[in-house]
Amino acid sequence: MNEEVAAFIENLSQPWQVEVGSRLRQMVHQSIPEAAERIQYKKPHFLKNGHYAAVISPSKDAIAFMIMNATGLEFPKEFEGPAERKWLKIREGDTPDYELLAKLLIQASSTL
Repeated sequence: MNEEVAAFIENLSQPWQVEVGSRLRQMVHQSIPEAAERIQYKKPHFLKNGHYAAVISPSKDAIAFMIMNATGLEFPKEFEGPAERKWLKIREGDTPDYELLAKLLIQASSTL
């Protein structure tokens, strides 16, 4: 795990964002044990075999979790984005389905 990514998440502006960001990061590493992580474009990116697999993208009132390589997968209606990448915006008080996110991430990254 990358210390720069750890520091980025720990320094998010709101406690709920730190908690969600940490859970998402942990979920990525459980789903893709070989994932590399780095800060790129000022946010945490997770790579498998050198290809983007996921991104944690915080904003003022939300954290978007983006799954790359998503073309052809079925996503619930609350996900946004074009076919090749889908994201879920998580806001304070939301209870994301981390198990569902993990399954989608495993499916999307299986061909990377």
